[in-house]
Parts: sequence; C-alpha cells; structure tokens
Amino acid sequence: MTAISACFENLRRNHECALIPFITAGDPDLETTAKALQILDRSGADIIELGVPYSDPLADGPVIQAAATRALQRGTSLDNVLSMLQETTPSLKAPISLFTYYNPILHRGVEKFLQQIAAAGVAGLVVPDLPLEEAAGLLKPASERGIDVTLLVAPTSSAQRIEAIAHSSLGFIYLVSVTGVTGMRSQLEARVPDLIKQIRGVTDKPIGVGFGISQVEQARQVRDWGADAAIVGSAFVKRLAEGTPEQGLNAIAEFCQSLKSAITTTEV
Repeated sequence: MTAISACFENLRRNHECALIPFITAGDPDLETTAKALQILDRSGADIIELGVPYSDPLADGPVIQAAATRALQRGTSLDNVLSMLQETTPSLKAPISLFTYYNPILHRGVEKFLQQIAAAGVAGLVVPDLPLEEAAGLLKPASERGIDVTLLVAPTSSAQRIEAIAHSSLGFIYLVSVTGVTGMRSQLEARVPDLIKQIRGVTDKPIGVGFGISQVEQARQVRDWGADAAIVGSAFVKRLAEGTPEQGLNAIAEFCQSLKSAITTTEV
C-alpha cells in the first residue's frame, strides 16, 4: 500500500475528511518552503501538494502564477526543489504530492524523473496537462516505484471519461470543482455534489475536491457533499506570500488549523 492510500484508509477508518494544502516551492524561497512543509504537517495537513514552479502554468490562476514567477526569478529549479525535499521529507508525517507539468518530466525522461522524486521522498504526482490518453507511460512506472499519479476529473467530463479516469487514477481522484484555472472563488459549482455521486457510482477510490476552495465554509461544504479530501491552494499561497516569511508561516499555520478543525467530524 502506498503512503497516500494508507493515509486515506486511516482517515476513513476514523471518519475524517483529509485536508490537502498546496504551496509553491521557492516562494518566497526554498528555506521558507521547507519550514512551511513542516508547519503544515504539524497544523493538520494530511497530504501536502507542492507545486514545482513552471514558466507556462496553464492550469494555474493569477495567485499561483505570480508565485511561480517569483520563484523562477529567484532561481528555483526542479533539482534544488528535490534537494530541499530530500532533507525535509524524513521529518514529515504527511505524504508529499508533487504538482508539476509534463514538459519537465518529458525533458528529464520519465524513468530518471521518477527515480529522482522517489529518492526525494515524494509519494504522489499530479500532472494537470497530462491527458488520460497519454497517461499510461507515466502511471505504470510510477506505480512500480510506489508513487501515486492522481488524475483530474473536470466538471465538463463525460460519464464515460469519468469512469475511465476513476479506473486509472492512483491514490485518489482529483475532482476539479470549477471550470477554469485555480483560484479563490466565492462559491463552488452546483454540479460538484452530483459529480461526487457519479464518481462514487464507478469507484470506491477516495475523491479530493480542489480548485476554488478558499474558505473554511467551502471546505466544510465539500466534506458534507461526501468528498474524502478538500484541496486548498491559492488561499495558502497568498497567505504565505504576504508580509515577512515569518508572518506568512504564522498565517498558513493558523489557516491550516482552522480548515482541519472545520472538516473534522466526531461521527462514529
């Protein structure tokens, strides 16, 4: 069993919804990123998504795009992100899922890329621009290394495509809650509860809902709709970028604790 699957199994046993925060590596710097991972781990994060900054982040909204641009301008690269992770992951309880686009994987070579991220302690992988039809070449070798490649379901996905993605996705299924890019929104699309039910009809794999969740009430709503995880990105990235690094770290700790408290249930 992979680290991510074990995490979800333990949470299900305790009737808990997972909290998956996202931050961008290298914003404001990699030293702060390492501290942020440790703080999120202590503050209620069950799994942590770490975005590798990329020059053309098609799925990312303005907050995460700006963070990636700042990180790249400071010289953040995949190699130094992995070096930071290699030093940091041994102290973390929460599995790390790397959020990256496919071009850096292709450029490095799938086998070499997977070998390097496994050595850095990465447990999962989200590649938003990798379509299902092209995913087999990454899914199989990643699975052999114990790395879960999680695929995305969009609100516009057909029933046939949802079933195919649910069958292939590893670790959990990433349900995109809005049509468009990541970012903070005042409300989630009304279709999300029906999409969760639809996915439940074809798989028992965990379902994480992301893109657009920025408030405690939205995270609780996602849990009440039956999701296994609330994925929160831009709201964390924005808080970490504001003020001094110390102020940013304090802000994400408080926000993480409030989110986890909101989606934790004592039902048995």
